[in-house]
Amino acid sequence: MIKKISIQQLKPGMFIHNINCAWIEHPFLAGTLKVKNDKAVETIIGLGISELYIDTLKGLDVIDAPTETEVNAEIEHKMQEMAEQTKPIIATSTLREELKTSKKVYKEANRIISNIMNDARIGRQIEVERIEPVVGQMANSILRNKDALLSLCRIKNKDDYTFLHSVSVGALLISFAHALDFNRTVIKQLGVGGMLHDIGKTKVPNEILNKPGKLTEEEFVIMKSHVVHGCSILRRSPGIAQVSFDVAAQHHERFDGSGYPLGLKNLETSVYGQMAAIVDVYDAITADRCYHKGMTPTVAVRKMFEWSKFHFNPNLLRTFIRTVGIYPVGTLVMLESGKLGVVIEQCETDMTKPLVRTVFDTKKNSFITPSDINLAKPLGQGGGDRIVNYESPDKWNIDPNKFM
Repeated sequence: MIKKISIQQLKPGMFIHNINCAWIEHPFLAGTLKVKNDKAVETIIGLGISELYIDTLKGLDVIDAPTETEVNAEIEHKMQEMAEQTKPIIATSTLREELKTSKKVYKEANRIISNIMNDARIGRQIEVERIEPVVGQMANSILRNKDALLSLCRIKNKDDYTFLHSVSVGALLISFAHALDFNRTVIKQLGVGGMLHDIGKTKVPNEILNKPGKLTEEEFVIMKSHVVHGCSILRRSPGIAQVSFDVAAQHHERFDGSGYPLGLKNLETSVYGQMAAIVDVYDAITADRCYHKGMTPTVAVRKMFEWSKFHFNPNLLRTFIRTVGIYPVGTLVMLESGKLGVVIEQCETDMTKPLVRTVFDTKKNSFITPSDINLAKPLGQGGGDRIVNYESPDKWNIDPNKFM
């Protein structure tokens, strides 16, 4: 049986089923391992982990610990409560309309950050003025319909991950800032910071940055040094705003002080650093890497909601979830009718009732002609169905991006 325990309850003889933090936060390739001795316990505590899951069939038990099923039920209940208390951001253009523009913006953003990172790798100074125009275009697109650009950012080539991740973090921060009603100047500065937040990785050896296996403790230390390298590069770059610098300097700090490089806690980190921490983790854990299968966005927001008791500012995380949705665009969902659909647009009044494009009938076990259902409307008005669960695209061999 899978149970959730506090780090204080961990002891030798237990079998860890899930470290219960983003894989980027620890040097273990897999989150499962047998705790053999006190040294292993100390190592895991040193990672700043507060709670984790154990498998009681493979190791020692904690009798009164809640089961994974119980924990998930509580999280789902709280997520539904949150959905009733918040409203998604209203779009001024349709997804179809905005995709035409956002594709060009996305391509240009990737080109620019690729060139800038290559320049940084050989020691050239960062020219912020090269980034600002495309960040402005990204902001305009997101203000019209955030889901168009954000859906493109989910598609990543594993070989160009660092570049694509940088663009995604920039876009997500822009959308996040818009939800917080920040002014235009700060929104653009956050976008620039997101684009440059990993610039320090240009100083990390490729054999470590792209290693297709477990990092040693020494390699993990080198990997974490990218934040310090990034700060050094940006300090030498004219025109970098403090907002942008905070994003790069603090995106690995954690709300409980367990992050790096400074171990800043709570309000010791700027609001921009706290936002960057949320966005960076979300984009990283939803991406496929050569050594890691990404979570679906729906699973990711639920795991981050669970982690927010320790790692993230809970209030900020709630606003972030508002920007991407309880069922983010591109999520595969099971409907009460037995049909599978892809979420293609958020509802302006209820995050649990998005616009869904049905693509597969599980009762007939066959694909169907795609049809849009507005779950916020009753039967006869384009609705009449509801989401009963989110589904794994791999389980059904369906690529949601093909139906966007």
